[in-house]
Amino acid sequence: MLRALRRVAGILLLAALPASGHSQAPAVPNVAAASDLGFALQEIAGRYRADTGRGVQLTFGSSGNFFRQIRQGAPFQMFMSADEGFVRQLAESGDALDDGVLYAIGRIVLFVPTGSPLRADAGFADLRQAIADGRVRRFAIANPEHAPYGRAAEQALRSQGLWDALRSRLVLGENVSQAAQFASAGSTQGGIFAYSLALAPAVGSLGTYALIPAAWHEPLRQRMVLLRTAGAEARAFYAYVQQPPARTIFRRYGFLLPDENP
Repeated sequence: MLRALRRVAGILLLAALPASGHSQAPAVPNVAAASDLGFALQEIAGRYRADTGRGVQLTFGSSGNFFRQIRQGAPFQMFMSADEGFVRQLAESGDALDDGVLYAIGRIVLFVPTGSPLRADAGFADLRQAIADGRVRRFAIANPEHAPYGRAAEQALRSQGLWDALRSRLVLGENVSQAAQFASAGSTQGGIFAYSLALAPAVGSLGTYALIPAAWHEPLRQRMVLLRTAGAEARAFYAYVQQPPARTIFRRYGFLLPDENP
């Protein structure tokens, strides 16, 4: 179990490394990005480098923590949040150039690692029974206090009347990728995390998952923005993320695109 946890952690933490593939020039922009983008944005950055010869440095974490860091002067030039509210607050405080653009809408899944006594079903029927009969001792979600995907997980559980019964058994990840580590490596009986992470073979191959109905939680409207220190290189990547090559990658990782919002 420990070996599997380390393997998943290593895969997901690679997303925090510079994405340019070569030594960083001063002009390379530092992008703060929500953890659910870990696999998709790495792929987009690789395609961007291939298409333009330019690199970006990607740093992944919880949107709430990035919001606080940016307000305190962290040297990011672009912010890709999993919660558009943080971007709007940065625009109001003058830390962002404007209120940004909506780039994707996320989804969440119930994930069950291989060997777990829990079954993944979109209606939470077995989860409900497993809570009652004691099959679920530990269950992973991102911390709802600062991670939008954790908040969506809480909302989904509350909508089905399971939050209070499950609350004492929760293992909270600092961000959604850490919740995915806990759930997929077998240190818990299951968990709720981003669909985009479950679709990555490195994670999805470690268990089974079911897509949770979107009506059970508030929409995960993900907005990005250029910060007041943004230079030409950050502006170029910001524009690229809105173009067809990037949109195709977002769609492949399960994101709904803004103009596809029902």
